[in-house]
Amino acid sequence: MKGKHPQKKYPTIACCGLDCGLCPTYYTKGPSKCPGCCGQDFFNKHPSCSIITCCIKKNEFETCVECNEFPCQKIKDWDKADSFISHKVSLTNLHLIKNNGIEEYIKQQEKRIKFLELMLEDYNEGRSKSFFCIATALLPLEDLEQAMKRSSEEIQSEGIELNDLKSKSKILKAYLNQYANKRDIELKLRKK
Repeated sequence: MKGKHPQKKYPTIACCGLDCGLCPTYYTKGPSKCPGCCGQDFFNKHPSCSIITCCIKKNEFETCVECNEFPCQKIKDWDKADSFISHKVSLTNLHLIKNNGIEEYIKQQEKRIKFLELMLEDYNEGRSKSFFCIATALLPLEDLEQAMKRSSEEIQSEGIELNDLKSKSKILKAYLNQYANKRDIELKLRKK
């Protein structure tokens, strides 16, 4: 990141650990589409937040983990409530980046993004984008893979048409919820 309005190398992960690449507004079409944290034209669409401002002032960090004060008071309880995107794994994401490096984190996130893009393309009946975003952010990769596999098998065995997005979405959501319930994960946003 460089300058007053820097552009991050990895806008799919926010400075604070939010999964921008798994956010509904990242997949919105048109002018309200978010480019991710400090992505191209980010500052033309969004006001900066205090965490971005802090990362810029403190050496233009890609994420908070680069700071020797991490975790600080600003993000200490960041994962306790949600906004338009799940905050539940934001601090976990930052600790993964700190322990394994951002490139390794991005590789894992890219796998999640591929699952989400497939869900949005082949299963979204127009009402499930937020649910699929939350599921791909919170569930382990192996659960996402199994839910997709089992959904595909059930759709084929039931003879459901490929363009019947309503039926396909219902099946996939049931499997995602099943895996979430096994892990005591709630696939919905928490209001502040």
